[in-house]
Amino acid sequence: MPTTARRREIAIAGAAALGIALATLALDRGFPPPIPGADAERPVLVVARDGMPLRAFPTAAGTWRYPVAPEAVSPRYLEALIGYEDRRFFVHPGVDPLALARALVQALRHGRVVSGGSTLTMQVARLIEPIPRTPAGKLRQIVRALQLERRLSKREILQLYLERAPFGGNLEGVAAASHAYLGKPPDRLSHSEAALLAVLPQAPSRLRPDRHPEAARAARDKVLARLADHRVWPTTVLAEAEAEPVVARTLRPPLAAALLAERLRREQPAAGLIRTTIDPRLQQVVEARVAAHLARLPERTGAAVLVVEAASLETHAYVGSGRFADPDRAGHVDMVVARRSPGSALKPFVYALALDEGLIHSASLMVDAPQDFDGYRPANFGDVFRGPVTAGDALRLSLNVPAVDLLERVTPARFAARLHHAGVDLALPRGATPNLALALGGVATSLEDLVGGYAALARGGLAATPRHRPDQPIDERRLMSEGAAWIVRGMLGAEGRPGDGIAGLDLSGRARLAWKTGTSYGFRDAWAIGVTPRWIIGVWIGRPDGTPMPGQYGALTALPLLVALADALPRGAGDAAWPTPPPGVERVAICWPLGIAESAHADPLLCHRRFEAWTLDGHAPPTLPDRHEPDGASLARTLLVDAASGGRVRLDCAPGPTRTQHVARWPTRLGPWLPASARAASRIPDWAPGCLADGDGPARGRLRIDGRLDGLVLRPAPGATRAPALDLAAIGADGEVSWLVNDRLIGRSRPGRPLRHRFETPGEQVIVALDASGQHDRARLLVLDPAH
Repeated sequence: MPTTARRREIAIAGAAALGIALATLALDRGFPPPIPGADAERPVLVVARDGMPLRAFPTAAGTWRYPVAPEAVSPRYLEALIGYEDRRFFVHPGVDPLALARALVQALRHGRVVSGGSTLTMQVARLIEPIPRTPAGKLRQIVRALQLERRLSKREILQLYLERAPFGGNLEGVAAASHAYLGKPPDRLSHSEAALLAVLPQAPSRLRPDRHPEAARAARDKVLARLADHRVWPTTVLAEAEAEPVVARTLRPPLAAALLAERLRREQPAAGLIRTTIDPRLQQVVEARVAAHLARLPERTGAAVLVVEAASLETHAYVGSGRFADPDRAGHVDMVVARRSPGSALKPFVYALALDEGLIHSASLMVDAPQDFDGYRPANFGDVFRGPVTAGDALRLSLNVPAVDLLERVTPARFAARLHHAGVDLALPRGATPNLALALGGVATSLEDLVGGYAALARGGLAATPRHRPDQPIDERRLMSEGAAWIVRGMLGAEGRPGDGIAGLDLSGRARLAWKTGTSYGFRDAWAIGVTPRWIIGVWIGRPDGTPMPGQYGALTALPLLVALADALPRGAGDAAWPTPPPGVERVAICWPLGIAESAHADPLLCHRRFEAWTLDGHAPPTLPDRHEPDGASLARTLLVDAASGGRVRLDCAPGPTRTQHVARWPTRLGPWLPASARAASRIPDWAPGCLADGDGPARGRLRIDGRLDGLVLRPAPGATRAPALDLAAIGADGEVSWLVNDRLIGRSRPGRPLRHRFETPGEQVIVALDASGQHDRARLLVLDPAH
């Protein structure tokens, strides 16, 4: 039994220990360590699909620090760090008495500090709080280390070090250093690189490998030597690591897909790490191609590109501005999402809806001639008209009149509603309603929406929103049937790339490409959208401020970049061919001018021209009714004619035997482009004498060009400085007259008023007058060269 005095000593000691513990606890609670919390300011890192940084947004102080967990760091680095800095990290309470004692003895022996004796926990204490390098500061550092160990796990302490250790310049953390100096994520470090990064925080400015490679190498070798002493790594590994040179990149913050990174940061303001679907190597290739292409274009020209994988809808390359942050090109504006006029880029959707509504097949006879749609009079690029064209050629050549004609039959309201439902938003001018100008770009939309719409051509008719993040759900909606998507894609890709027809060119390894261009009014926007079996590619080129680029248009400006990008994309075994036709799509022989299947013709003579067409659901729609003919008028006519004269008769006025004659008529407005044989084959016979059909009335006056122009030779006057001119006039016209010279629209004239035209180009000139009802007349003249 202890004596009374002994018991008193024990009680006093216990009370003292309790008092010290309570005092320590009170001190710990009263002066807690400033552990960074979730609300602490932190930079934002946007990374590619493989973890490669795309863009880092620093703190307000300009510090580059990437979030990283111990599990995301190479085990080699952790072995080097702990083996060199703090071998007993996982067992000590924050302070290593043996290390402190060793450091004290070395300092007394050498008269200077040889080793600091600081543990990783003590270093973290100094990283999160300014602590002076004095004896009092060292004591405070020890206290803070003990506090950290009480509050945090070893893993959490290690993570603070991994994210906040200094590495030179404004770099903090091993992830930022690994990417900045070595160009790789911290989980891919070699033994040599792990040793280098382990030692850099000891003297980050003096050991920067980009500035002082020899000093950095000497420090790295010191780490390797200590790891050899402690047998952390095998000697063979150490020998290979010592032989590896120290090579570092110049410090440069990552800046790929910069505007996408900025966009995602706005969408996720609380996220410290944002993962994207971007392929960093492809992004680099695309950015380089865009920069090289812009170098050949006028000043202040910008560009945007979006490359999306069709199957996953993941965005693999995103260029919002050709030259990010360039003030002359408004490089801060993200043109992937900016709304601009798409020009003709919406036409494939018009044709797809017309297919689904049973209006056309791929070889339907379309009328490319001047027409007036209740005051709206579209013309083609260059004002050239081609007359009769297939639906496929009309789309591929981007002819305006056929597209407007189809949109009128589909109706603009239904067209706009279908696109909106599928995610392609169309911004109309304030107070406007959907109208026929939609087909030619009289609306605004974005490159991202267009690419999402064109996704339907690669995904069985399903339009979808491009996915920029791996966790972004798929958002897809039906825009067209699977069959219509397959047919339209084939129409767009029928001719391949520009230049594919060059003799001797090996195309076997190239991916199939279906493409469409667009040019907005005033040459403000040039577009090219392409679809391969694997990819959807969108290109926009223009000036973000909307100023015109005269002479720059889709096929000249945007298409070459699209083709270059398509050839640079990764290819698979099946990319050289399109998938086979889906159910319901059949190839059928059809005939012009009726447009129906060849097998459905009542008389083989009605088949003036034969085509192979892709049809939907076994239906070959007939040629669309002529807009200028009376309701119910058909191109297929069955007539009763006099067997002898061939004149039209009725049974009550036939002079003798009769016979039935089938006539396939061409749309009236195609007359100027038809050869004489086609016009003769489709001509309806005149009435036989004594037979005038009820209600037909007298014949309408025939339009003819006034004056004797046919065969005229036009010579410039001697000494004339201007090209010769003529006043063109028409007699017998029904309404306004459209005048064409060599298939190019030169103007329109009202009844009874001439149109003056100056013939600037020598040679044969074919003049055509075409009135509102489809009547036409033509004349040929020769304009001589003034030099002859």
